[in-house]
Amino acid sequence: MPARRDLANAIRILSMDAVQQANSGHPGMPMGMADIAEVLFNDHLKMNPGNPDWADRDRFILSNGHGSMLQYAALHLTGYDVSLDDIKNFRQLHSKTPGHPENFMTPGVETTTGPLGQGLANAVGMALAEAALAARFNHDDATLVDHHTWCFAGDGCLMEGISHEACSLAGTLGLGKLVVFYDDNGISIDGEVQDWFTDDTPARFEAYGWQVIRNVDGHDAEEIKIAIDTAKKETGRPTLVCCKTVIGWGSPNKQGTAGVHGAALGDDEIAAARQQIGWADETRFAVPDDIYAAWDKHDKGATAEKNWQDARAAYAAKYPEDAAEFERRMAGDMPRDWPALCRAFIEKVQAEGKRTATRKSSKAAIEAYAAELPELIGGSADLSGSNGTDFKGHVPISAADYSGNYVYYGVREFAMTAITNGLSLHGGFTPFGATFLTFSDYARNAVRMAALMASRNILVYTHDSIGLGEDGPTHQSVEHIASLRLIPNLHVWRPGDDVETAVAWQAAIERVNGPTALALSRQDVDHQPRDAAQVAAIANGGYVLREAEGELKAIVIATGSELELAVAAANQVAGVRVVSMPCVEAFNAQSAEYRESVLPAAVTARVAVEAGVSDSWYRFVGPTGQVLGVDDFGASAPADQVYAEFGLTADAVAAALNAQVQG
Repeated sequence: MPARRDLANAIRILSMDAVQQANSGHPGMPMGMADIAEVLFNDHLKMNPGNPDWADRDRFILSNGHGSMLQYAALHLTGYDVSLDDIKNFRQLHSKTPGHPENFMTPGVETTTGPLGQGLANAVGMALAEAALAARFNHDDATLVDHHTWCFAGDGCLMEGISHEACSLAGTLGLGKLVVFYDDNGISIDGEVQDWFTDDTPARFEAYGWQVIRNVDGHDAEEIKIAIDTAKKETGRPTLVCCKTVIGWGSPNKQGTAGVHGAALGDDEIAAARQQIGWADETRFAVPDDIYAAWDKHDKGATAEKNWQDARAAYAAKYPEDAAEFERRMAGDMPRDWPALCRAFIEKVQAEGKRTATRKSSKAAIEAYAAELPELIGGSADLSGSNGTDFKGHVPISAADYSGNYVYYGVREFAMTAITNGLSLHGGFTPFGATFLTFSDYARNAVRMAALMASRNILVYTHDSIGLGEDGPTHQSVEHIASLRLIPNLHVWRPGDDVETAVAWQAAIERVNGPTALALSRQDVDHQPRDAAQVAAIANGGYVLREAEGELKAIVIATGSELELAVAAANQVAGVRVVSMPCVEAFNAQSAEYRESVLPAAVTARVAVEAGVSDSWYRFVGPTGQVLGVDDFGASAPADQVYAEFGLTADAVAAALNAQVQG
């Protein structure tokens, strides 16, 4: 059996060779954390390379994702579908080994990491998912869910503000199966961190309510093993293992310096490193067979999964309904009666029709859908009542009871969004998190990551425009909706009434390949009359709400709270079609024929109205059309006065339409 250090050195060899071949990457962290990874992957990580997605596997997250070669090397060595050729193609086009871990590219990678600190927050979400699923499905005489979440994090992750938000909440929630390894090497890109990062990190985490294991030699396998054993014994608190390491360990001339952080070592230094660590073979990417054999986890992993499958079969015999429900949720499938439920609810809303704020319509939709969807898990960043997410039937999750369906996130918009990404990626949940639209800026990068990872996540943003009134410009979202629409793979719904809100929620819940943002009004909006065909057309993202009487002369396009302005304006101008476009992305995904039927190219007299920046609407109104928007920050006053101040009135829309018709 090879020595543990030789096993760890295989990670170092593959990492420095891959970075050298790519002439790009970060060899320092993989070389520094190799000993920790060796103990974790070989002795503790519950995984099956033959089935990377089995439900009760441990989750491993590399929050310091720039050190991606550590993860790729470990996956390759343990037997995942990451070949030596994949290692050699590190950072090359279409390879399985991109510069940072991507959950959609590499088997065994649970989440996309790189923006520091977000992987750590994703890990909190995954640990929360495990705890909540265990509370729901485990019985005293039968266990179905029992796994750990392991996370590597560096100085940079812990400097980022999101780490404070996420780890504070993790401590409050007592997530005892979350274990974070802090790579305390004292180096970042700019050099020695002692000039800008002097926090007492262990004390900080102790204050959060974590178990903290201090001063672990990150190059001593026995100390690492003891630390992991200690972490696993603690069930009521997450654990931070503080590992003292040397960045680039094994590189005789560069280890411990910023020079090894983010650049290839060079041929001479790699040769010196091989000699330093006692690696006899000078051939690039060469790993001896006995080391491969010691690392291989096919048999161990298959046995672990078989044991779980046997336990699952016994569980299903005792609790068949729970077993079926678990399978449905982990597969991401909808309940069998879901379409009928949605149809009945939407028809009811259309029939009853009320003038109300879309945030209140959203609350009604959550209440209707959550009653049939136990996987719907919500939360708000300290705005539950204002966001309308404190729906009837919401049950808070706490350290004492994980069986609820609601998380009080506190004022932590960024962490909330990244945690919900983790909940989604884990499986078994469709999460949503809520705040005011203007505070989506705080969470922006986690929103982007949700879209990049195709995370099934619902972002509830209320108080979506100048319509919130007296709180003024700091809270009045002007550029936010347009900005969110720029993010690829993010669907942004801005519903115009109660029915469009119900449809938007259905679309968001059913969307499996990316996140959805719901922009909702604080102020009341008119309910719009529709026939059944129009109700069905809402899901297309844009549709004809009201056809022109007589000859079609002009089109007015509107979203959200401005939809009622468009309808009122059309009452004043003959020949106007009203198009509601609650989701631009869904509309653009429709066929060319459908889009032409809604916005015929021959009709060039067009007006778009939305209480936000105007630029993005010119693609729909064309060079001769007009956009009524808000290309300035708002004002503090009652909503109707603010709308008048910025020229967003039915009369103003009618005047613009008349000008288009006459133009």
